[in-house]
Amino acid sequence: MAAETALEPLGAGAWRGRFKAMASPCELLVEGADEAQARVLLEAAAAEALRIEAKFSRYRDDSVIAMLHRSRGEPVAVDDETALLLDYAAACHAMSDGLFDVTSGVLREAWRFDGSDRVPTADRVRVLVERIGWHKLHWQRPKIVLPPGMEIDLGGIGKEYAVDRVLALLRSQAALPMLVNFGGDLAVSGLRADGRAWQVGVERPDAQQRSAVLRLDLSAGALATSGDARRYLLKDGVRYGHILDPRDGWPVRGAPRSVTVAAGRCTEAGTLATLAMLQGPRAEEWLAGQGVPHWVLR
Repeated sequence: MAAETALEPLGAGAWRGRFKAMASPCELLVEGADEAQARVLLEAAAAEALRIEAKFSRYRDDSVIAMLHRSRGEPVAVDDETALLLDYAAACHAMSDGLFDVTSGVLREAWRFDGSDRVPTADRVRVLVERIGWHKLHWQRPKIVLPPGMEIDLGGIGKEYAVDRVLALLRSQAALPMLVNFGGDLAVSGLRADGRAWQVGVERPDAQQRSAVLRLDLSAGALATSGDARRYLLKDGVRYGHILDPRDGWPVRGAPRSVTVAAGRCTEAGTLATLAMLQGPRAEEWLAGQGVPHWVLR
């Protein structure tokens, strides 16, 4: 299924393209192009984003993820792209001492971060935690064995991976200044046409006031933000953010409202932002040890 795209001129050979994918507003900014070239790039970006979404969606019956969930403990051989993401998931799990775990998606059966006050019971969460644990599956490229009842959820890296893939695809087609932005996770091809950096706004971590609280200059690489502005629960004055600790199945305590990280690739930036959130009150200290530019809002 093709995405519905919209292209608008910004003047002086600059264009903004928009479409929706992965439940996010997606944007392409390109400079130095005519309308025909900008449209070709926009359509290519949308097609690649939808390809990745369809392949790794946990909501589609024909996705790779659905195939793994139907395997019922039998070995499944996966393609190279899926293997790349599983290798990355394994590395993130090791790097985070188990805090980053792509098998923790089963917790969505209990947690629905829709701004309501529907906090699940402790018993419900405890039962789901028993189905979590990267160490419980067997992964040796190209085969994976996923025990019955367990799930794989690549949502924590999928959007950022799509940003990197789309930008690489577009750069192979045109040597133009470009910015790819999927729901606030973004990457640029380099400086703008006039030699300036791209100016990027980071939203205030308040769902009711969607204004930029930070304005950052990005001349190369990527930015990604993790936060609870849009996905949370609120009960009895307690706010529950959507970053869950796979060890107990509950939202991380003492986490910042928002973490933004700059890195060479969007996948790396997004992973570091999420890992920082998982550190809870130690987020700033942990990020300082990673040696990457970062901005933390509490």
